[in-house]
Amino acid sequence: MKTLAVYCGSSTGIDPIYMEEARKLGQALAANGLDLVYGGAAVGCMGAVADAVMESGGKVIGVIPKKLANVEIAHEHLTELHIVDTMHERKALMAQYADGFIALPGGTGTLEEWFEVFTWAQLGYHNKPCALLNINNYYTPILSLFDHMIEQGFVKEAYKNLIVIDNDPTLLIEQLKNFKAEYINKW
Repeated sequence: MKTLAVYCGSSTGIDPIYMEEARKLGQALAANGLDLVYGGAAVGCMGAVADAVMESGGKVIGVIPKKLANVEIAHEHLTELHIVDTMHERKALMAQYADGFIALPGGTGTLEEWFEVFTWAQLGYHNKPCALLNINNYYTPILSLFDHMIEQGFVKEAYKNLIVIDNDPTLLIEQLKNFKAEYINKW
C-alpha cells in the first residue's frame, strides 16, 4: 500500500473535531509512509488533511475539476495538482492512484465518491479497502442504513463486513494495511 484516497468535505463542519481529526489522519498517513490523493482543495477538511500530510513530510496529489478550482479553492502547494475537465475524470484518476479509500465526514459529494468505489469493490472491479473514519459518530446513521438494507434483503451482510471502520485515524490505517480483500459473489 502506497497511496490512499481520502474523500471529505471542503467545509469545516460545525464541530472543531472534524478539522482536528482530518489533521490527525494527514499526520498518520505521512507517519506510515503513505501518500495522499484527494480532491485538491485548500479549504475545509480537504485542506486540513493535505496540509498535515505535507507538513509531516508526505506527498500529496490533488485532483480537481476546472469548474471547482475556484469554488473549492484549488491548493497551490501540493506535490502534484491535476486539473481535469469533469468529476468523472477526477474520480477515475483518484481511483487509479489509490491503493485504498477513506471517507471522512463530508457532504453528498463525499458520500457519492466513496459509495462509487465501495460499489466497485462489491462488484469485484477492484480489491482495494474502503474505509469510513467515523469521527464524532458521523457515519453511524449510514451504518444503521446498511443494517436496514440487509434486513430488507437488498444488501448481503458480507458487504457491510467489507467496510473498514474506526474513529481513530492511526487504528484505521493499521486496519487498511492489514486488509485482505474477499470477492463475494452477489448472485
